[in-house]
Amino acid sequence: MSRVAVVTGGAAGMGAAICGRLARQGCRVAVLDVDGDAAEQTAKDLQSSGATAVAATVDVSDRSAVDATLARVRAELGPVEIMVTSAGIDRFESFTDISLESWDRMLAVNLTGTFHCIQSAIPDMLTANWGRVVTISSSSAQSGSRRMAHYVASKGAIIGLTKALAVEFAPHGITVNTIPPGFIDTPMARRAEARGDLPSIDAIAAQTPVRRAGTPDDIAAACAFLCSEDAGYITGQQINVNGGWYL
Repeated sequence: MSRVAVVTGGAAGMGAAICGRLARQGCRVAVLDVDGDAAEQTAKDLQSSGATAVAATVDVSDRSAVDATLARVRAELGPVEIMVTSAGIDRFESFTDISLESWDRMLAVNLTGTFHCIQSAIPDMLTANWGRVVTISSSSAQSGSRRMAHYVASKGAIIGLTKALAVEFAPHGITVNTIPPGFIDTPMARRAEARGDLPSIDAIAAQTPVRRAGTPDDIAAACAFLCSEDAGYITGQQINVNGGWYL
């Protein structure tokens, strides 16, 4: 599968695993992340394994930066055929303590950032009459989560956006699906554990039906399938990669 794939939040965790999986499937990968140094390292790691990869520093909440970055991707790799929106932030705050600034920033990155990236890439897919979009939402949008009202709201909106876009673009050979990860052992989760915002990862794993935490590769495997030709009849779906939670 020699396609041009853009992965936001691609420098670490789930995003980096998705970059690696798509690269192994033959995609030319653009690694986008607000941490430019980490994105460069991820791209170099992919290149060292024989993949074609580029890196770019971008804050997905900045539309002009997103547009400029995708223009560069087109110039270096070709038109965008796959867009995976993995960039996101989290924050733990009681609802009554959430400031307007905190609320706006959460939606700007998680929701509006997703909108920016998809809207900037979709013309390429319309021209090709083929495309794959995979958004990364969250199982917390399905279950709710204490002290994360703004995060949950942003991720729930991503699920709704995914369904709307799936209906709109299905006649054009473009599929749009979302993965709401369950508890995944990522650097972001480890930071939350260290702050005391989450129980220990081992404790959560012990309560998970499959008796382990998820890995970034678990998400990457599902994402790579949704980006493949084999998934052409799957659109508007939530592919729950969560170890058996919320059945």
